[in-house]
Amino acid sequence: MMDTRPESGYVSVNGLEMNYEIHGEGQPLILLHGASSGIGTSFGKILPGFAKTRQVIAFELQGHGRTADIDRLLTTEGMAGDVAAALPELGIDRQEQDLFQ
Repeated sequence: MMDTRPESGYVSVNGLEMNYEIHGEGQPLILLHGASSGIGTSFGKILPGFAKTRQVIAFELQGHGRTADIDRLLTTEGMAGDVAAALPELGIDRQEQDLFQ
């Protein structure tokens, strides 16, 4: 039987230890949760379906889920910068990030 457990852990970006999970294989699909949520509560039911054909990378942003808050403002720009910095740390190269090919 194939192991379907995700790769998970923390990636260090911008002074933050950001929690992530990677499920499946294929073209990357990045999932970002909404406010006051996390990976499981936002994507628990739909993530397995996406992971059948894609490499799904989900993050828990600053102050959400298993990612602690840090001493900086909680801004959309900051969280977007964290995700952008995390992708190369996880081995996702720029060509794979281009979702509009």
